[in-house]
Amino acid sequence: MSDFRSEARRWLAAEPDADMREELESLLAGADDELAVRFDGRLQFGTAGLRAAVGAGPQRMNRLVVQQAAAGLAEYLLKSEPDAATRGVIIGYDARRKSDAFALDTARVCAARGIRAMIFPHVVPTPLLAWNIVGVGAAAGVVVTASHNPPADNGYKVFTADGAQIVSPVDTEIAACIDMVDPCDVALSEPDDPLIQWLDDSYVQAYLAAAPAVRLRPELAGVPVAYSAMHGVGGDTLVAAFDRSGLLTPFVVPEQQQPDGTFPTVAFPNPEEPGAMDLLLALAAASGAAIALCNDPDADRLGAAIPTPDGGWRRLQGDEIGWLLAEHILRHTTGDDRLVITTLVSSSLLAKMAAAYGVRFAETYTGFKWIGHTVLTHPDSHFVFGYEQALGYLVCGRPLDKDGISAAVLLAEVAALAKAEDVTLQGRLDAISERFGRHVMADMSVKMPPADGSAAVARLRATPPTEVGDRAVSAVEWFDEAGLLRLQLGPELRLQLRPSGTEPKVKLYGEGIDVDPAPYLDALAALL
Repeated sequence: MSDFRSEARRWLAAEPDADMREELESLLAGADDELAVRFDGRLQFGTAGLRAAVGAGPQRMNRLVVQQAAAGLAEYLLKSEPDAATRGVIIGYDARRKSDAFALDTARVCAARGIRAMIFPHVVPTPLLAWNIVGVGAAAGVVVTASHNPPADNGYKVFTADGAQIVSPVDTEIAACIDMVDPCDVALSEPDDPLIQWLDDSYVQAYLAAAPAVRLRPELAGVPVAYSAMHGVGGDTLVAAFDRSGLLTPFVVPEQQQPDGTFPTVAFPNPEEPGAMDLLLALAAASGAAIALCNDPDADRLGAAIPTPDGGWRRLQGDEIGWLLAEHILRHTTGDDRLVITTLVSSSLLAKMAAAYGVRFAETYTGFKWIGHTVLTHPDSHFVFGYEQALGYLVCGRPLDKDGISAAVLLAEVAALAKAEDVTLQGRLDAISERFGRHVMADMSVKMPPADGSAAVARLRATPPTEVGDRAVSAVEWFDEAGLLRLQLGPELRLQLRPSGTEPKVKLYGEGIDVDPAPYLDALAALL
């Protein structure tokens, strides 16, 4: 334990922030156990970059951890990209605690290594940052965000030059470079270094100028839309994108429109969480909206709700949003070289839709980064749509990552077309079910430590069940890259499970065709 204490003292001497120094002093004055939690190992850099609670020590998000990550990224770029120094890194950030400091430190680390750093002077949505990577020709992009994580968290996400998130093996190569950096001894330039360029509003305007291109029926007038930014950074950009795209200005939830990293009106700023959309649904009902839309805090995801016949509102599942967008896009585009992509744990319905429209279909690993990667590995195809069930949608070719703002523009058009054709959005979904079968989706999580979760899934992989509930298992598949086990229970029922990569839980996913998969997920969870 003495090693932890000596390392904590070394961090204390290097820590630039007073609040983190206070925290370190408190840790040093306290029990060894808590010190070990913070100093036994370090926060690992993976395909999601870094993400953890803001706090002192190598197992939390703080300026020393970020400086170490930025130095490792800079080293990787200089080794792998001959012109990385001149092409530079473009940097954005959200409104969470210390995001602005983490972004500036990244720019200062890059400049100290001779790499041009382009940084936004204000908060920006993640897709706006990713979209501009290609526009400026940067060697990489960095966005400081914890997306829809709890308020105490922050994170650090890296994009490649094509505007896609990093995938293996790039993440391990960057991590190896980070391993070589002493977090207490990272060189920083001065904040006014000539290599640090503060970006002007033209980069925001360039993104907005491209927004109308996602519309497929631009002649349609808009319909009333209720919207929540969920205290995130997407609000102003979405309103401007609607205006540029010829849609009605949305009714916004005023309490949630401006960025606020404390998220005062939601316990968990994730559109998928129960209660997160309550204020939005109240506004939708009061305003006579045709559809309710919301972004997560960094605006790369899109949630939605639709009116019900009894005058209420129903939150759409991620797959349902995907089906509505897919049907609209496939109906209004042409060419047998069109490509649609989804992930392993999303609904199988997109494959049926692709076959019906005579277009190409690809299924890829869990995580939206793999959709962007799949687009890049199919250069002979015309990519038109990709989605994952966790509210991630890509309705255009740039950036190669989920974009909750451009998807909102197109989903508002879907609602406008439904009105023009005198169909409800639920009617649209019912028609899809009539054509392809009623696909019923369910998911759940079983909390357990990461090592236990991985072991439980490995155990089921080694000895798969022969039946789950009252149904026999007809096929078993293992997807190694995703760590995912798929069980087929006849043609109409599919169960899947995998350990979470970011949380202490095992995630379970079920899909039934005219069958409710929920009881079978319960039975599968019992086997864990």
